Amino acid sequence: MAGQFGTSVVIDRPIEEVFAFLAAGTNDRQFSPRVLELEKTTEGPSGVGAVFVSTVKDAGFKTKREIELTEFEPPTKLRWAERSKNLVTAPEGGYDLERAGEGTKLTFFNVLEGHGFGKLLEPLAVRGARKDAEAFGQRIKAAVEAG
Repeated sequence: MAGQFGTSVVIDRPIEEVFAFLAAGTNDRQFSPRVLELEKTTEGPSGVGAVFVSTVKDAGFKTKREIELTEFEPPTKLRWAERSKNLVTAPEGGYDLERAGEGTKLTFFNVLEGHGFGKLLEPLAVRGARKDAEAFGQRIKAAVEAG
């Protein structure tokens, strides 16, 4: 059984700027300390089908992650799915953006799902992610606003 986490935050930047920052797909290291390495492995601009490969460190373990953009609707919606085979994966995640005065309201979510032995780890991973969700949103806000 998968678990979901997420939050919303208002960013003091125009929606187009926030979307461009997030859609680039390679800025995660600026707001996610678990991301050690990150690169786009497909040619061309970000869009549906773009793939990003990262090395992340969770609970002391390094793993490789492969994420594919599945929906790309500038400047309001991004969705992705993890294609890698790890004990706990994010089969679905996304950003929803909407204008909020002069800024942007960003809502994000990720669904975490355990596989094999990872089914035992999933509740711990979801609990930790939920605990960090608000701080994660604040780190995105700080990264985008630092521009």
